[in-house]
Amino acid sequence: MLERNITTILSTSRSIRALFIAVLAVVTTQTPNTAIAQAAGEYRTVSVADPYLEMHTGPGRGYPVFHVVDRGADIEIIMRRTDWFQVRAADGTEGWVDRTQMERTLQPSGSEIQFAEANLQDFTDSTWEMGVLAGDFGGANIVSVFGGYSVNPNVSIEVWGSQILGNFSNGWMGSVNLTHEAWPDWRVSPFFTLGTGVIHTEPKSTIIQGEDRTDQVAHAGAGFRVYATRRFILRAEFKSYVVFTSRDDNEEVEEWKVGFAFFF
Repeated sequence: MLERNITTILSTSRSIRALFIAVLAVVTTQTPNTAIAQAAGEYRTVSVADPYLEMHTGPGRGYPVFHVVDRGADIEIIMRRTDWFQVRAADGTEGWVDRTQMERTLQPSGSEIQFAEANLQDFTDSTWEMGVLAGDFGGANIVSVFGGYSVNPNVSIEVWGSQILGNFSNGWMGSVNLTHEAWPDWRVSPFFTLGTGVIHTEPKSTIIQGEDRTDQVAHAGAGFRVYATRRFILRAEFKSYVVFTSRDDNEEVEEWKVGFAFFF
């Protein structure tokens, strides 16, 4: 029995390792040359109509304001990321401005500029994603939050934190995942993922009290992301875990989750 369990675990580990190598191969062959793409684009120049325009260090309210452009000064629009625009001031300073302020700038003709709402193309080009999902983890309820960073349109790195609530034990799990999308420009975009992390289990009080455990986990899975509207997406996924316990019998656990996320 022990020999059979070890053989099964080694086979699973080899499969996960082979899948990881395959994803890395895809990353190296599908990384786009963004510098060339941006160099080929043309910048649009607008002038500041408000008393001042605030430039942030990054595309989000959480990034601090580090530079202010005065009324009447010209700025160049370099690129857009959902409702944030990377701009360049006359002195060469580059930063990010939100859509509300950008829509109060003026075109060379003197008319106000308008920008379309975030759309499917922004979903494809987004860099960051955050969300909340819930579902089943081996018969227990699980609630997860995650944050992801897109290395390129096809590949992203995600960090997950989960709370597990079962009839006989509770616990938490943290993991780092590598996710690959073959068709990121589709409204319903399938993906597959693999990763590793740790799981901590705390048995509930019983006549025979069990011991708390912290074990390493590895997983492989698949799912899909559905562009809903503006910045929001629906997400569903299935993962198969191997829990590397300190005992001779490692465990296999299946998980499915659905939830919402937003991108920026």
